[in-house]
Amino acid sequence: MIPARYAATRFPAKLMQVLGNKTVIRHTYDNTAATGLFDEVMVVTDSDLIYREIISHGGKARMSIRTHESGSDRIAEAIADMDVDVVVNVQGDEPFVRREPLEKVLSVFHGADGQQVQVASLVQVLKEQKFIDDPNYVKVALDKNNNALFFSRSVIPYPRDTNAAAVYYEHIGVYAFRKQALLQFTSWPVSPLEAVEKIECLRYLENGVPIRMVVTNYMGVEIDTPEDLQRAAALL
Repeated sequence: MIPARYAATRFPAKLMQVLGNKTVIRHTYDNTAATGLFDEVMVVTDSDLIYREIISHGGKARMSIRTHESGSDRIAEAIADMDVDVVVNVQGDEPFVRREPLEKVLSVFHGADGQQVQVASLVQVLKEQKFIDDPNYVKVALDKNNNALFFSRSVIPYPRDTNAAAVYYEHIGVYAFRKQALLQFTSWPVSPLEAVEKIECLRYLENGVPIRMVVTNYMGVEIDTPEDLQRAAALL
């Protein structure tokens, strides 16, 4: 499921910006479908423009019935009546999504402790200081089992000891969750840390639900600002 809101706060209409030969949202949809990993790929949106953009090019889309604050809420409404096990949320502003990272995040739901995993997501290593310092890049601290300890727009870990080796992970906007975990998430009120940081997955942590993080060398560009669009065009 690809939640797609038209009126993004930092970069309105970003999903309908043209990147190369097509819109950002079509890049995201086409690349997600091309992985061949899913029984169904669908854009869920509040926008007639985005809906028509996907449908008119042969894709699947669904209009949200209610107004939603987050992509998770938008997806929860769409899947409430669907017979599904694991749902993957690919953010609409991830035009460089590809098979390998998605395959990795799905793999954690299998194996020895797969049944224990309720929510999973992706991270990549951040190396450039300007991105580490940028609050638009959400950083994640991990425990030894690759579960998330905390998400923040601040620099975590903070390098108090400059001689100690620090690894900085950026959260990539791809989530996978069991249906019931998502429906439960959307029944909880916005949590205090989530409200402060404006990072919705903190709601899982504040309610005691671990998030298994998968390290990937994704190295794409998430489109949050006009500058990101320029970087994406150069990368494309």
